[in-house]
Amino acid sequence: MAQLNTNFINHIKKELPAHLSLEEFIVYCDKPLRKSIRVNTLKINTAQFVDIMTNAGWKLSPVPWCADGFWIEGKDDIQLGNAIEHIQGLFYIQEASSMLPPTALFSNGTAAEIVLDVASAPGSKTTQIAALMNNSGLLVANEYSASRVKVLHANVLRMGASHTALTHFDGRVFGEYLYESFDAILLDAPCGGEGTVRKDPLALKHWDIDDVTAIGETQKDLIESAFLALKPGGVLVYSTCTLSQLENQHICYHLQQTYPDAVEFVSLAALFDGADKACTEDGFLHVWPQTYDSEGFFVAKIRKTASVERVKKQPKLQRNFPFSPANEKQKAELTQYFQNNFCLELPSDDVIMLRDDEYWLFPVQFIPFIGKMRFQRIGIKLADTMKKGYKAKHEAVIALSAAAHNPAKTMELSASQAQDFLMGRDIATSTFDQPTQQELAIMPQGEMLVSYHNVVLGVVKHLGHRLKNNLPRELVRDNVNLSL
Repeated sequence: MAQLNTNFINHIKKELPAHLSLEEFIVYCDKPLRKSIRVNTLKINTAQFVDIMTNAGWKLSPVPWCADGFWIEGKDDIQLGNAIEHIQGLFYIQEASSMLPPTALFSNGTAAEIVLDVASAPGSKTTQIAALMNNSGLLVANEYSASRVKVLHANVLRMGASHTALTHFDGRVFGEYLYESFDAILLDAPCGGEGTVRKDPLALKHWDIDDVTAIGETQKDLIESAFLALKPGGVLVYSTCTLSQLENQHICYHLQQTYPDAVEFVSLAALFDGADKACTEDGFLHVWPQTYDSEGFFVAKIRKTASVERVKKQPKLQRNFPFSPANEKQKAELTQYFQNNFCLELPSDDVIMLRDDEYWLFPVQFIPFIGKMRFQRIGIKLADTMKKGYKAKHEAVIALSAAAHNPAKTMELSASQAQDFLMGRDIATSTFDQPTQQELAIMPQGEMLVSYHNVVLGVVKHLGHRLKNNLPRELVRDNVNLSL
């Protein structure tokens, strides 16, 4: 049962819209959240996913504001995080309300080639943005917490997001280091989390107005920095999972007062059918738990109509960037390796970089950012140089095959074989049906790909009698559930 202290009730009672009742709000705070997921369109078509999972007994109801989002019923007996389809990155377990900010960011035909996600971990919105960008352009994903950067990185790789660059900074530095560099920015700000009470009954037990005010000062700093990092004409989405206007509307008003000639609020009243139920006079979405039977959330879209004065000078460029462009011979050999072994094409518009004996693939849009800021991870690691040739990295075949893979070098697994593969086991060729065994018998031995639902799972080495598992040890799972 949600524990709402008296101070919070008295505060929120003053802010609740006239058409909503406090009694209903309290009732919904006690209701468990509906499970929701988002299909990862970098790997699978939404209609195909729905067809597969419906046949597996899942009951999926569409989330109105996200074409790839669904509430899920009928699978209380399965841990979604252990489902094969989740492990292979076909869907992300994401609360429905949190799908709103990326949808708002790209609404009304927003064209964004270079995007910043200021507070990214664990990666639900980051990977949603990557899917909306269709793995093109450049997505800079920042996370202040060191431990959460690792989680963010793991989710980015699992979902096959290739055009990302991860950073680990206080979000207040972006206006200084990357002044007017981004077409679009998402600031899903750290907040009091009042809207999360349905999944955390203790979230409001110790609520205090002084804490809210203190967080608000940080949010003001973050939104100013994000606005400075935004190009003129670009859009900024500010969002929180909290309810108080002190952390929501007031932060947007602060930005407007700071830059009165450059801030335009963009109405979200037509973002989806029914958005008007949550829309404020300024065009913000202030979602209460009872509005759509979801978490509480706030979303504002802001356009930068003019350049604003830079607060600080551009910091000195950083030296000792550890990567250098691969030469033409190296690029040709690496391209041939991926083509011969996996029938995978390296994107011609990206940049192959070399660090020691490692080959990496960078988005071409990243090149102007070199030296301006330190990045934790850029693009994807393609391969290591070996004594004889190369050894492809798991993240590379996952990301590259998301665009397209050739069945000539890919073997489709059954559900039980896919389960074994994700648990780190080799696959005996005798476990395939007779036609497939004959097909394997005439295939050249060596590296090849395995897939499930026609989505690549990873690399194996065909040894004749078995397919040797090359899944990285850190990705091996002890528990993998079959959905079918």
